[in-house]
Amino acid sequence: MQIYQFLTLATCVVLASCGGSGPSPSGGSYGRDPWGHRPGPKGFTTVILDAGHGGHDSGAVSRTTGQKEKDLTLDMVRRIKGELGSSFKTVLMRNHDEFIDLDDRVARANRYNDAILVSVHFNSSASGIRGPETYYWRVDSHGLAVRCQQAMAQVSPAEQSNRGMVRRRLRLTRNPEIPCLLLECGYLSHPAEAQLAQSSAYRQKMAAAIASAIRTQAAVGDAGTGPLPAPLYAPPSRPTDAPE
Repeated sequence: MQIYQFLTLATCVVLASCGGSGPSPSGGSYGRDPWGHRPGPKGFTTVILDAGHGGHDSGAVSRTTGQKEKDLTLDMVRRIKGELGSSFKTVLMRNHDEFIDLDDRVARANRYNDAILVSVHFNSSASGIRGPETYYWRVDSHGLAVRCQQAMAQVSPAEQSNRGMVRRRLRLTRNPEIPCLLLECGYLSHPAEAQLAQSSAYRQKMAAAIASAIRTQAAVGDAGTGPLPAPLYAPPSRPTDAPE
């Protein structure tokens, strides 16, 4: 495997296209790719929205409002789906309060070809941290990550000590064979941000911003999002890795 570390991104793209899973002539991506070392998607028709947590897994719980992350994420994906309208085939990973194992979420996402996966979450940490964050790993997810992070940041009234856009190997950023992101829409551990998350108007504004970023990526691909990052070679994320 070490020899591949010396391949340029352009070479990786050519090799992927020869295998039938690289970018199409129109700039979109077709098929799945286990590495994702290719330009970001353009012209995709399916958006898979994953509401984080669910069932016995509540996720973060706000000490200020008592809100559970699993409820907020489900509300958010429904709102994003509504904002996307009929422009895409929109698939909800879950549409009610149920627990789905992370590996099962990956397997379900891999049923689709011309698609992207966006997993929606809310964060929790020290009470002084606030603001949205975007996690990605694959090269072909970078452009969409840039767009979503910029869109969420424009909605957020303030950011403090948050990490912004992060390249991190997680099961929902490394393992799917389609472009994929994990979005943290804010920190429920921050009292003021938890109050914002409680507002349906604020959640709708955040959902509209994310939907707009998705539509822009589908229309123009990576244009305007800066240079693609270097390929990273690492095995799939496993349950034995650090907590996600």
